[in-house]
Amino acid sequence: MRHIASSLAAVLVVSLATSASAEPFNGPFIGVQAGWNQDDLGTPSTELGDLSIGQKRDSFNGGVFAGYDHKIGNSFVVGGEAGLQFGVDDKIVRDTGAGLITADPKRAIDLTARAGYLVNDKTLVYARGGYTNARVRTTVADAAGIRSVSENRDGWLVGGGLERAITDNVTARVEYRYADLSEGDGKFDRHQALVGVAYRF
Repeated sequence: MRHIASSLAAVLVVSLATSASAEPFNGPFIGVQAGWNQDDLGTPSTELGDLSIGQKRDSFNGGVFAGYDHKIGNSFVVGGEAGLQFGVDDKIVRDTGAGLITADPKRAIDLTARAGYLVNDKTLVYARGGYTNARVRTTVADAAGIRSVSENRDGWLVGGGLERAITDNVTARVEYRYADLSEGDGKFDRHQALVGVAYRF
């Protein structure tokens, strides 16, 4: 966990310390993003055991990101990005008849690479992939009492989107992401549709 936090801090420091770049999609950037999030849980494995939840939850998600892009030739862009996200009203509660199971995501961190093609000087179409980690608090309340645990769930994500330069230093993007946070046989999937704005140095 400390390694992940250090990586996020390093990317942000590099972004802020690097000199300005007037060319979109080439150099450091920081930004904000928000949009739709859906967690789809089957029977995820947790420290409390395999819990049969079998529910989906739609919610609002927002966060920040920082990264670096490198333009190759006239048409291709590769880069890396780190992000931190939080959900709003994303708690999943299942009444089993014998008690309640609650899964409450707290935050998510992602470290990804992306590669894209410049349709023109101001429009980038790209694919993304990499590592994600979600902090989730799980609670079981039944006749045996209340048991609760907070876990860091490691996973992977893939996605793609389109980013457009608004000015020399500001870009806007739309993106879809899929993440698998299952950690075993149990299902824990995450779908996101996000819009973001970045400032490029």
